[in-house]
Amino acid sequence: MIHWQRYFAELIGTAALLCAVIGSGIMAEQLAGGNMAVALLANTLATVFALYVLIETLGPVSGAHFNPVVSLVMAWRKDLARHHLLGYVLAQFMGAALGAWLAHAMFDLEILQWSVKVRTGPAQWLAEAVATAGLLFVVLRAHAGKASAMVACYIGAAYWFTASTSFANPAAAFGRMFSNTFAGISPADVPAFMLAELVGGLLGWGLHRLLLSKHDQHHH
Repeated sequence: MIHWQRYFAELIGTAALLCAVIGSGIMAEQLAGGNMAVALLANTLATVFALYVLIETLGPVSGAHFNPVVSLVMAWRKDLARHHLLGYVLAQFMGAALGAWLAHAMFDLEILQWSVKVRTGPAQWLAEAVATAGLLFVVLRAHAGKASAMVACYIGAAYWFTASTSFANPAAAFGRMFSNTFAGISPADVPAFMLAELVGGLLGWGLHRLLLSKHDQHHH
């Protein structure tokens, strides 16, 4: 597979994912009449469906990470060639910003904007660590062909059981800071989210390692 195709798949996949997250948040806010539960449910469903489809369609090209923490752990495990890591991460960050702008364009909003939505504090950071730990645990333990459904189901659940609505993804946090809408996060709050996600990702990987059988460890 030509390298640029892998990077391009990560870029359009992350863009489409962020477009789904932000676009459905905008649509939900417009239609929910102030009912935040209905808005979050609509946002969750759109994200779940988009994730499943994107992983199924782009997985064969790039592995469908759409997430720097996933790419980092995959490179660490040598499941992703290390010289591809930087290209993957850059593509994910670029895609996230493009996805936010595309959502704004579709809903006739100011394309370039910054979020003022405050998402900060120890509870939010803990939620992001938990969300990302769970995501990496699911990614690493999913059986062949099951990852798309399992990741989509997990993120759908984590939208509701984590206090932070489960970004679980530094590229998603980056893209959402460009959107002063339902799914946004203020730029000042993004670095702490990213750090919590990194820590969570490593915890999820560690948890996976703890549960490996002797036979599996031989292969990892």
